[in-house]
Amino acid sequence: MAEGTTFQERTGRQGQMWQGRESTGTQDRAHEHTEGMLARTIEEQTAKLPSDLFLWAAGGSILGSMTLMCLGRKHESLFVGQWAPTFLILGLYNKIVKVAGSDRLSR
Repeated sequence: MAEGTTFQERTGRQGQMWQGRESTGTQDRAHEHTEGMLARTIEEQTAKLPSDLFLWAAGGSILGSMTLMCLGRKHESLFVGQWAPTFLILGLYNKIVKVAGSDRLSR
């Protein structure tokens, strides 16, 4: 690649972007990919939970795991300690649902 060439010159694209996606000249196709009734219901209920609930649950899991380890209960400690990543992932899901939702067009 030659120095000073632009993205458009290297790829042959116009590089038009719209909200992080390349523009194809057509309207947004979000309406073609809708969620089912179960996913919509879960997201409506999940969005009602405060986001820090999941952070506190993960912290409690870590503290509980440390406590069990100090008490010499290794297997229980490992079991409880493995909950922390699950709580954090659920917290991410919660945040995404609150920010983006699933079907903004159907509401």
